[in-house]
Amino acid sequence: MSGTGATPQNSHEPKDSKFKQQALPAWQPILTAGTVLPTFFVIGVAFIPIGVGLMYFSNQVKEVIIDYTNCENSGGEVCSKVIEDYTEGLPLKCTCDLTIDAGDIGDTNWEGQVFLYYGLTNFYQNHRRYVKSRSDKQLYGDLESTPSDDCSPFLKNNESKIYAPCGAIANSLFNDTITLQYKSGDDWENVVVTGKGIAWESDKKYKFKNPIEAKDPEELKKAFEDAGTIKPMDWQKEIWQLDVTDPENNGFLNEDLIVWMRTAALPNFRKLYRKLVQEGEFSTGLPADKEYRLHIDYNYKVVKFSGTKSVIMSTTSLLGGKNPFLGIAYIVVGCICFLMGVIFLFIHLRFGRTTQEMMNIGSRSQYNSN
Repeated sequence: MSGTGATPQNSHEPKDSKFKQQALPAWQPILTAGTVLPTFFVIGVAFIPIGVGLMYFSNQVKEVIIDYTNCENSGGEVCSKVIEDYTEGLPLKCTCDLTIDAGDIGDTNWEGQVFLYYGLTNFYQNHRRYVKSRSDKQLYGDLESTPSDDCSPFLKNNESKIYAPCGAIANSLFNDTITLQYKSGDDWENVVVTGKGIAWESDKKYKFKNPIEAKDPEELKKAFEDAGTIKPMDWQKEIWQLDVTDPENNGFLNEDLIVWMRTAALPNFRKLYRKLVQEGEFSTGLPADKEYRLHIDYNYKVVKFSGTKSVIMSTTSLLGGKNPFLGIAYIVVGCICFLMGVIFLFIHLRFGRTTQEMMNIGSRSQYNSN
């Protein structure tokens, strides 16, 4: 049979190469006391001062959080209940004033840039259907084509007119108006803040665009009406009226809208609302020798889903806002590593063997020297 010249059958055996036979040179670390103990001590010595530095910068940030979920108007009525009633298809108006405690401001001036945020809790912007409920094509100025069904049920009204912007994210746009005021004599005056520059520049440039290069709200109004679109069902303002103080900050390029459309990853979040304009008495920041209050036009409903609303005033440091967690984490990890290093060092000095002894262990070696 061997002389018949039969060809070898196909084989599934891998080729005889070092790579396929897993015979490449390899390096395996030998974990000895001489390598492990210094690692623990180096991590401990490095992480503890880093954590202290992070804590220091976090403590330099001044921050005040004012919850206004159940604030009351001048008549003593709770605003969250007032806005449950409607007149002519719109919720009743309610405003409340909240004085900021002088102890929260402190004795020292708030130097540098001061930011105002609004905070919401128990609001799941990260829900899968909520995140998808938008039309990026429409937000970039395309009003001619019909958005996808991802926007449903906030795509069209009963008359088949398309919402602009469509989707659950846009429909639930935060619409409270927050004004920071300071006392001047017997009157309260507004602290000058701005909504310019609160959105990411990349979002304004690449994700949002008005249907026309409109410099006037009337031009913007005509563009949206000609396209046959209407405002989302829960909005109280038209899209070309979102900012009455700045004609260019309307439509899809409104920065409050852009900030809201960037959904949060967690149910408790804060979003940038305004920045302090550093001019006049506030040229260096927020003086500590003044009385401050918040004047709020209460519109946004959160009680139905057991949420809360708050206003956050904050400065920043080199590392951003106030966040002690990272500093605490570094200190805890550093202390644990240092403590483990001490424990292992004691065990090594009391019971350990040298590397040479470990290499010379054989079948006749004595393991217990008691």
